[in-house]
Amino acid sequence: MSTTKPSIGFCGLGAMGFGMATHFVERGYIVKGFDISQASLDRFEQAGGVPVATLQESAEGNDFYICMVATAQQAQSAIFDDAKPIIKGLPNGATLLLCSTVPATYAQSVAQQLQQLGRSDISLIDCPVSGGAARAVNGTLTIMAGASPEAIAKGQWLLKEMSGENKLFIVDGGIGQGSNMKMVHQVLAAIHILAASEGMGLAVKLGLDPRIVVERVNGSAAWSWMWENRTTRMLNEDYYPGVSALTIILKDVCIVTSQARATTFPVPLSSLAEQVYFSALNQGYGPHDDAGVLRIYHNTSLSQTPQSWLSEDEVNKRTNLVITLLTNIHLLAAAEALSFARHLGIPLDQLYGLAVDAAGGSHSLRDVGKLMIRGLSGNEKNWMGVCTHNLDTVVTDLAEVVGAAQDLKMPLFLGNAVLGAFLGVRMRFGGDIGEAAVLKAYVQ
Repeated sequence: MSTTKPSIGFCGLGAMGFGMATHFVERGYIVKGFDISQASLDRFEQAGGVPVATLQESAEGNDFYICMVATAQQAQSAIFDDAKPIIKGLPNGATLLLCSTVPATYAQSVAQQLQQLGRSDISLIDCPVSGGAARAVNGTLTIMAGASPEAIAKGQWLLKEMSGENKLFIVDGGIGQGSNMKMVHQVLAAIHILAASEGMGLAVKLGLDPRIVVERVNGSAAWSWMWENRTTRMLNEDYYPGVSALTIILKDVCIVTSQARATTFPVPLSSLAEQVYFSALNQGYGPHDDAGVLRIYHNTSLSQTPQSWLSEDEVNKRTNLVITLLTNIHLLAAAEALSFARHLGIPLDQLYGLAVDAAGGSHSLRDVGKLMIRGLSGNEKNWMGVCTHNLDTVVTDLAEVVGAAQDLKMPLFLGNAVLGAFLGVRMRFGGDIGEAAVLKAYVQ
């Protein structure tokens, strides 16, 4: 490649896209950007970018183009259907990076449409990103990329410019597998976001100080990245508009459930999360931060939580109920994500390496995920016997949590579903096996 940095075309200057585009500007690239929002274009110009009036113009003369719009529908319009779409401007031999979170089937349809339109010269890379606006600005995103080896060879330098160290995952299988990898990661994210609200709701209903509960969970087996991240917003009531709108995770979990139906695979926790998010959407919470789903469980301010006069022993006992709830939700979420990934042909060790240190991370995944992967490999017969807790203990502890919530007249959507899954596995295999055996809720 020439020492002169190539110009880059870009569309989608939202929170993530703006950070990505301005990262390239800061790195000395000429970036021609398009967005339907004039305010975003003005802001982009102030940051040193080159705003343009049409999608076609944003692509003209650029051998590399990044599409970072919010949905598959927006991508279809931008690339193909607009009066002056990206495809009309892309020069011969260009590389197109589809960074949006879209269904794998849509990413594959983009490749098919390029072929049908006689643009097989374009190298397409299916490469959704994760990490948030701050990491977009810093060029430390997590990226999951699927494409032909030739397309990867052309675009890998650009992917590396946007991703953190060891955060670029090239997924075997071509177009669609990058989106599938992102999708199964979002199984974890969608469940964990709801789990954070359910756990905090239970803590407050139990009369616990929410700030103390956050600290104790963060230092326990119940930790997840989403718990630590979203409870900070809950404590500050940073919902309006917050950082990550409910509609974003709802879009992602709808991709999960749609793909699960299309491939005939059960994803009960993801489906449950989708239904709760629909309920929150119908209450007007769609544009609010997803941490605000807490209001489904507890609709008054956390700052108004009465001072607790519980004894230290009682505080510890009730906090352990929250820890039990979250630990086992995260455990079943790991089973759902890993088993769905295997069903889709996603490399399990690669998914584990991506998720464990990313937004889908949890101590349950870290501690039990490798054991589940051994079980899914089919090469080991004794993996169910390895445990920290056997199923009898897990069921007893979860039943206590669910009973406490029932006494409080509090909904425990995930908690009840997780208890049901553990009970089902125990009925089939007995109670003297390890908690990783909950994987059998999804596989033979």
